Amino acid sequence: MFERILLAVDGSAHALRAARVAGDLARAMNSKIVRIVVAYEGIPAYLGEPNLQFAIESRLKDAQEILQKAEETVGKTPAEIHTELIEGSPAEAIIEVARTRDSHVIVIGSRGMGTLTGLVLGSTSQKVVSHAPCPVLIVR
Repeated sequence: MFERILLAVDGSAHALRAARVAGDLARAMNSKIVRIVVAYEGIPAYLGEPNLQFAIESRLKDAQEILQKAEETVGKTPAEIHTELIEGSPAEAIIEVARTRDSHVIVIGSRGMGTLTGLVLGSTSQKVVSHAPCPVLIVR
């Protein structure tokens, strides 16, 4: 049923719980692909050099660490694990990846590390639920 799982993570505790759930789902459904995505806001160009380059390198290092931790948390599954780092609006990036990669389900934490939060769900989770091309599993 869920052969292609998209796991969206940001390093938060909710995202790591979502990673565990995505791993359990992949094992239960004998999924073929688990795609782990870290989407992050772009760095403003007005920082200038060398600050801009330092900020980019720092952001990429942090994103790689988040991917690695999420992959470890997903654990061993029958699925191939694919990872992607995407610069841009997290909600829009997650929705676009789900569309272009023909994901069967999106697994996401209910709250992330963003500065703007909704009353019940984080703002990214709310946007993903509203516009996703497939079912969304929100993990608390």
